[in-house]
Amino acid sequence: MNGRNVYDVLKERGYIAQVTHEDEVRELLGREPVTFYIGFDPTADSLHVGHFIQVMVMTHMQRAGHRPIALVGGGTAMVGDPSGRTDMRKMLTLEMIEHNSRAFKKQLSRFLDFSEGKAVMVNNADWLLDLNYVEFLREIGVHFSVNRMLTAECFKSRLERGLSFLEFNYMLMQSYDFLVLNRRYNARLQLGGDDQWSNIIAGADLIRRVEGTSAYGMTFKLLTTSEGKKMGKTEAGALWLDPEKTPPYDFYQYWRNIDDSDVKNCLALLTFLPMEEVERLGSLKDEKINEAKKVLAYEVTKIVHGEEEARKAEAAALALFGRGSADAEVPGTTITAEEFKQNRNIIDMLYLLKLVPSKGEARRLIKQGGIYVNDERIQSIDHALTENDLQDGSLMIRKGKKVYHKVTVE
Repeated sequence: MNGRNVYDVLKERGYIAQVTHEDEVRELLGREPVTFYIGFDPTADSLHVGHFIQVMVMTHMQRAGHRPIALVGGGTAMVGDPSGRTDMRKMLTLEMIEHNSRAFKKQLSRFLDFSEGKAVMVNNADWLLDLNYVEFLREIGVHFSVNRMLTAECFKSRLERGLSFLEFNYMLMQSYDFLVLNRRYNARLQLGGDDQWSNIIAGADLIRRVEGTSAYGMTFKLLTTSEGKKMGKTEAGALWLDPEKTPPYDFYQYWRNIDDSDVKNCLALLTFLPMEEVERLGSLKDEKINEAKKVLAYEVTKIVHGEEEARKAEAAALALFGRGSADAEVPGTTITAEEFKQNRNIIDMLYLLKLVPSKGEARRLIKQGGIYVNDERIQSIDHALTENDLQDGSLMIRKGKKVYHKVTVE
């Protein structure tokens, strides 16, 4: 193995939350190429920023010579994972899971090398859906103590509300995934978010009992703000890695506008900048921290959407704040003259453009002075747009200080 031990890299950058056997794992990762896996729940047709920590870790690991397995939970998604949740997940059809899995592989291929002998993508539906229940209980169920399972964090929070037997099986199934991947690919390490700790240690323990060999687990901190709130939520919902769901400009602006206190952590976790540079940028104060935010926004957008999209987003932001070319790409919507006529009321227009989740929210923003048309603050909830607002067939709506949207009427 060449270069620095990837364990030290992950630790220095702040990824690691818990490890089953720290010294053994560090020694193993420094000694030989290790096959490891991370599970992805295929409940949508795109990964989101919550998954991005895992993707970055997989990339660091592959660059250091280790082999990633991206496991799509096609089988487990038909049950639902109780970890970190107070409700059950919706059940998916096999067709939906298949479609979502293909979308995941396409996205992951931006970050990981799936060529021969490199990263692998597998679906646990391949072995879970054909299981013989009695054989499964005899081989796997015998190794699980219900008393111990009930002490796991993922179940404790659900006990008062009621825990279905369906969900209770989830730990057995995820542990069995680790055993199957250990047998088929010699996977020795399972990685995941810290909410998966109970399931991960159960899987490593199962391999020790059944195969008599060592297996390990490591979890990562969830992406949160300095106040402990999950990052990646916007007014429109999750911050997706799919440009169709979250346009690159909106993605860029999200990172450009994070709190000062979160900049250093995000630079360490979400970019490949050297740690000396992360320390330097993260220590900037007051107005200067904006330079660090621009670097963060550019670097994360470049990793997710490519250099060209990152440059476009950066140019659009400069244009909007008066220092760039006016024809830079700004998020926008083209509407017909008829749509313009029917939605002249500013509230209707904001709702049509999906700049607000509800008309009530539009009223609130206008009353607070947070909506502008062509840089003029809108004073009344009854304000009507006219042809005079159009300049060369378009107008600019601004929400708050940062969100701009160009409306073109054809």
